[in-house]
Amino acid sequence: MMVALFWLLALALFAIATRVGRHFGLIPIVSQLLLATFGLPLLMYGWIEPDWQLSGADLIAPTWLKNLYSLGFALLLGHILSDVIDLRLDRQSLKIALPSFCIPFACGLATAVWLLPAQPWISSLAVGLLFAITAIPVLYLYLRHINYPLDAARRLVQTAILIDLTCWTLFAVAQGSLHLSSLLLPLAGACLPLVLRLLRLRQPLVHSAGFFLLLVVAEHYKLNALIFGIGYLLCMAALKVPLVLPLPTVWMSRLQTWIAIPLILTFGIVQINVHSALDSLGWLQLSALLVFPIASKLLGNWLGLGWAGRSFEGASRWRESVLLNIRGLSEIVFLNLLLQQQLISPALYFALMLMGLIATLLPALVGMHRTPLKIAAPARSPRANH
Repeated sequence: MMVALFWLLALALFAIATRVGRHFGLIPIVSQLLLATFGLPLLMYGWIEPDWQLSGADLIAPTWLKNLYSLGFALLLGHILSDVIDLRLDRQSLKIALPSFCIPFACGLATAVWLLPAQPWISSLAVGLLFAITAIPVLYLYLRHINYPLDAARRLVQTAILIDLTCWTLFAVAQGSLHLSSLLLPLAGACLPLVLRLLRLRQPLVHSAGFFLLLVVAEHYKLNALIFGIGYLLCMAALKVPLVLPLPTVWMSRLQTWIAIPLILTFGIVQINVHSALDSLGWLQLSALLVFPIASKLLGNWLGLGWAGRSFEGASRWRESVLLNIRGLSEIVFLNLLLQQQLISPALYFALMLMGLIATLLPALVGMHRTPLKIAAPARSPRANH
C-alpha cells in the first residue's frame, strides 16, 4: 500500500513540476529532469527512507510495477526508434553528423578508458555513445518553440536522427555480439513485416501493433529490444509501410508526459544513493563527465556545421551547435537501459543525467529563447512530438 502511495505521489509531483515549468516557458522534459535530479533525491532521503522505512529496492520490487515499467519503457523506446522511418539521408546532414558523432564518441571512449574505473569494453562503448547522442524529440520541440526556419529545422532534426540511429545500432550490435544465441529471437521477430506482407496483410495498423506489442515482450523478457526494434522498422521502411501510433497523437503525448517519462525517471533515481554515488567519483571524474561531453559535442557540431555551410542567410553556427547538443529523452532512455542491465554504475548514471540536464538547459541559459525567429513555420513530423 505504501509503495503504491509513493508512486502516486511521484506522478503527482511530476505533474505539478510540468505545469509550473510551462508557466515559466520550459518544455516538459526539462521540468521533469529538474525534479528527478534534485527533487526526488531530497524526497527519498528526507522523508521516504527515514519516515516511511522504504528503500529504493522496496519501491521497485512489486511485479505490477515492473510490468508497468516494461510497458512504459517499450513505449518510449519504440517512439524514439520510430524516427528510423523518418530518416531522409542527405549530404548536408551527413556532413554535420560525422564530426558531431565521431568527436564526442572518441572523447567518451578516452574518458571511459583513462579516467573512469575499470569496466567491461561494452560499458566504455556505451559511455562514448552517451557523449555523442542528441535528443531528437527535445530538439524538435525546441525548434518548434522558437519557430525555427523550416529547411534549417529539417536539416538539424535529420542530423539528430542520423546520430541517434548510429548510436542505437552500434550498441545493439555490440550487445548482440556478446550473446550471439540471443540474437535469433529478436531477428526473427524483426522479420514479421515480411511475413505479414506474404500473408497480404498490408494494413499499417497491423504492422504497427505487432511492433509495439513485440517490443514490450522483448523488453520484459530481457531480449535484445534494440536489434528487434531497429530491424522491424527498417523492414517497414523497406516495404514503405508507415508506422501508426497505437493511440491518437494527443493521447500518446499525454501518456508519455504524465506517466511513462515520470515512471522511467523515478524508477532509475530511486535505485541510486546519490551521496554515496557522488562520493565514489573523484572531482576530476565528475568534472570530466559534466564538461567533456558538452565541450566535445559542441566542437563536433561546430566543425560539422562549418563543413556543411549555412542553412539560411543569417544562420548562427554557434546557435545551431548549442541546439544539436540538446540531450533529454533519448539519453534518459539509454541511461535507464544501461542501468537496468548493470552496464553502468549508479554514480555514472547520475552524473550523466546531470550532464544531460545542463546540456538541455544550455540553449535557454545562453539566451536563445529571447530571440525567436519568425521566418517560417517549424518543421512538422508526426512522431517527433514526443
